[in-house]
Formats: sequence, structure tokens, C-alpha cells
Amino acid sequence: MDNQKLEDLLNLALEATDEEREKSADLETGYDEEERTWELIVRYSGSLAEVEEMGIETEILLGGYAILKVPQRLIAPLSRLPQIEYIEKPKRLFFALYQARAASCLSPLQEAGLGLDGEGVLVAVLDSGIDYFHPDFRREDGSTRIRYLWDQALGQVYDEDDINEALAAPNRQTALSIVPSVDVSGHGTAVAGIAAGNGRGSNGQNRGVAYGSPLLVVKLGPSGRDGFPGTVQLMRAVDFAVRKAQKLSMPVAINISFGNTYGSHDGTSLVETFLNAAAAQGRNVIVAGTGNEGAAGGHAAGTLVMGAEEEILLSVAPYETGFGLQLWKSYADQFDIMLEGPSGQRLGPFPPEPGARRYQYGNTQLLVYYGEPSPYSLAQEIYIDFIPEQTYVDSGIWRVILTPRRLAAGRYDLWLPSYGILNTSTRFLRSSPETTLTIPATAARVISVAAYDSSYESYADFSGRGGPEGGIIQKPDLAAPGVDILAPAKGGGYENVTGTSFAAPFVTGTSALLMQWGIKQGNDPYLYGEKVKASLIRGARHLSGFAEWPNSWLGYGVLCAADSIL
Repeated sequence: MDNQKLEDLLNLALEATDEEREKSADLETGYDEEERTWELIVRYSGSLAEVEEMGIETEILLGGYAILKVPQRLIAPLSRLPQIEYIEKPKRLFFALYQARAASCLSPLQEAGLGLDGEGVLVAVLDSGIDYFHPDFRREDGSTRIRYLWDQALGQVYDEDDINEALAAPNRQTALSIVPSVDVSGHGTAVAGIAAGNGRGSNGQNRGVAYGSPLLVVKLGPSGRDGFPGTVQLMRAVDFAVRKAQKLSMPVAINISFGNTYGSHDGTSLVETFLNAAAAQGRNVIVAGTGNEGAAGGHAAGTLVMGAEEEILLSVAPYETGFGLQLWKSYADQFDIMLEGPSGQRLGPFPPEPGARRYQYGNTQLLVYYGEPSPYSLAQEIYIDFIPEQTYVDSGIWRVILTPRRLAAGRYDLWLPSYGILNTSTRFLRSSPETTLTIPATAARVISVAAYDSSYESYADFSGRGGPEGGIIQKPDLAAPGVDILAPAKGGGYENVTGTSFAAPFVTGTSALLMQWGIKQGNDPYLYGEKVKASLIRGARHLSGFAEWPNSWLGYGVLCAADSIL
């Protein structure tokens, strides 16, 4: 029976068999098979004392949100408690990896004139960790600029003294026995360097934006067997950063350079509303990149008309091990949904009643869940999980066939998972680049940052876009350089990086400079949160070739830090 307090994906995961969950990374995320427990995100009111009396582990976050460790048998009674408003399962998150200071008008703030460097403002990087040995994160005397390093995978918080003890060790092996946190991918090291590296490894030549800011780093832990972090890890990290900044009495600029495609993209999921609540706590700014889904072919959209059947063509590459397909529509619209496999066999129409249904096509099992709107959104989801019977799902051209019966809006959107986990040929053949920004860049109070190529003064086609005019969400807020950015590399030195992952920290660092100028130097004690976003939007400059601003490519324009103050 469908439980209206649980999101659709959690309802489906609970109806799935152990074997189905094991073959579906989206369904498996958050589940511990050995203990038969779920890590769940809840929105609640009042007290969770009754929840704890049930034997459920609770972790209280900011703003009326919590993470619970719940035995599967207790999920139904948990949902019946009046203080539990809504429950979601974790989702996987993916890093958006795919001459900039001058283009962003940073020199007037950093150099002669204002001389801003971010001193007194914390920069928080929630990512893959950091190479704390890199000279760009150390002072002239060799001591660390990192105030806190929380390695979620190790379950350990290291403070400044711990890291300095490691740096003073006679060799790296000894140092890593003291602080064993390592940035395996180098992604977080590059992000932190762009936002706040001091360029010490290049005699200041390759310094970042807020090069005087102290750092708070969270190495996000894995959410499942595949090692990707998830929304639970992100929420913990944001909560940690906001609380530490309040304890230190420091403003904080928080950088999020990853996301996912799961959700209605209207800002209403619990992780998005949690970020809105966290953004209202203390003096902070939260910045997120819009992801690299713009040219990935992972989104299809259109508007149905009565009397016309619509076909959406989906290419599934060979050796695809399974994936989920989301279809989102207005609850007021009624239309039949069918799937046609590569051989021409049709499955459906799917009954429009809540609950999971199974269909078989060749070597592919289709697990279909017809959801209902949540208390926070008008959108209705139909989720289709492609699960291999053995190793791979059936490749070829699949067709999603929509036949309208009664229409109010007629709009539909389909999303595939993030391109980084799919074969490149798995994509919609007539895709839409609109509404391809990743969650949580969709959160209203987050500063959402697209990427552009500052060398050619042009939009970077991989950068995730907001919705069409009049669409479900007006994003991004602005853009920053994200192509061929020179950033600190793990192990020392520098490397060129590309992606919205590396556009976001330009805005994070600039936000720290604005808060230094406003709060620390006394020019505007209220320059944080939405006021920083408003200042960045006001200073954003327009590129040629775009007739309308804001737009779904670059928002209100590209970062020009000086014009946000001067």
C-alpha cells in the first residue's frame, strides 16, 4: 500500500525485493542489508523523543530536519507519528567534473584599493577532501590554513592542531598516521584552491579568490557500495559547517560542487528545503554549481496536445548495467504511458494507481512506480527502473509513448541519471538542454552557478541550464569561468580543470570577499545570505550574443566581483 508520508522512490524501494535493490543503485542507496535498516531524511515538528523510544537512532540537523537510522519494520509506524511530516531516502551525488581572475573582475578587490583576501571569513569546501600537504593551503611558516577537516568516511574530525602535528612529522607516512585523510580524486583539492588557495606553491601566481580565508573541509563519505556520496552526507556536512561557523563567530561561504538529476527540479525535495533552512541560520552563503548535464542528452521535455500521441526516443547503449528513468507531470494531466522495446514489443499502458508493478522485456525487468504529489509539490512522478536479469539491460532504441486523455498543462519532463554513470550513447535522441541543472542547485536560497569559457566569452555547452521562460524554476543565478581553470593538484603542483565544479568556487571565494568587506570591515553588517546573491547579480556583466537577461544559460550574467561592491 502506498504511504503518502514517504516519497515515491522510498515507497518503491520498500516494495522491491532484496535482489532488485541489489541490482539498482538508486533503490539500494541508504539501505544496510545486513542490519536491515534504512538511513532516512525526515522533516519533523516538535520533539523526536517518541522516535528515540522506538529504538530509532536520531541525528538532529538545523531547521526541523533529521537523519534517522530506522529498522525496515519500523518505517510504517514511524510514518504514522504526527510529528513526522515527510520522509525521503538518500540519493547519490556526482562531482561535476568535466585568465579567469581578470575575467571575473577580482583584481580591484584583491589588489591596490580594497585589498580583500577573505581574512576573517570561513570558506567551507564539502567535497572529496583536500591534499592538506599542498603549499597553497599552508601559511608562510608551513602551518595549515585548515581550521577543521572532517573525514566522514573515517568518522573523524581533525582540527588545526592535529593537522599541524601531521605537517611537522618527519615524513609523509608518519604524517598520514596522524591525519590519514587523503583526497583520492583531487576534485576537492582543486575546488578549495580556486576558492581560497594562497598560491604559495607558485609564488602567489596561481592564488585563488579568498586566499586569506581559513578553510573548513568535509570529505564526504560514501552513501552505498559504489562509493558515491549522497544527500545524507551533504546535509550532515552543511549542518557541520554552519554550526562550526556560529561557534567561531565567523561568517562562512559554503561550496557544493556536485549534484544529481533525481527529482522534480522545482526546489521542493527535503534536501533542497533543508538548504533553504540552513541558509537562514547565522551569517552564511551557500553556493552550488549547476552540473554538467547541459549537452549530455539526459533530459527530454515537451507539451502534449489532445488527439496527438507523443513518442520520446531513448537510446540505450550496449553494456548498460541498469538505470532509472523519471517522468514528471502535472497531477491534473491524465495520459497513458507505455514503453516500446527495441524489438517493437509494447509494455503498458501503466495503470495510474500508486504502487509498484513489474514488467518483463527480454533480459530487462522493468520496475514501475506510479506516484502521487507530495505535500510540497504539484508534480507527479512515474519512475521506471531498468534492472538487468543478469548483467546488462537490453540495448537499442526504446520508445516512451504518451497518449493524452485529459490535459490541463500538458507539460512533461523526463530525466536520466547523471551522465557520469551512464555510457555516453545512453541518451534521449531528441533531448532538451533546458532544465538540466542538477539538484541541489535548484534550491531557492542557494546561489546557483553556471560555467562559461572566459577565453572566448561564450557559454560552456556542458553547463546545466535552468528552465524555459515561465518554466518550473528560474535558475541559474549567474555564471563564472569553468573551462581550463588552473588549480592545485593532489600531490603538488597545478593542473587544468573544467566543469561547473570549478565555476562555483569562484563565486564562493567572491562571496567571502564581499562578507569580509561588509561584515568584518564594517561597511555592511548585513551582507550575507540573499543580500550577497543580490550583490553578485547586480554586478554581473552581460556577454554579447544574448538578447535577454536573465536567461537559462547564464542567469543574470557572468561574475564581475568589483561591480558587486564598487
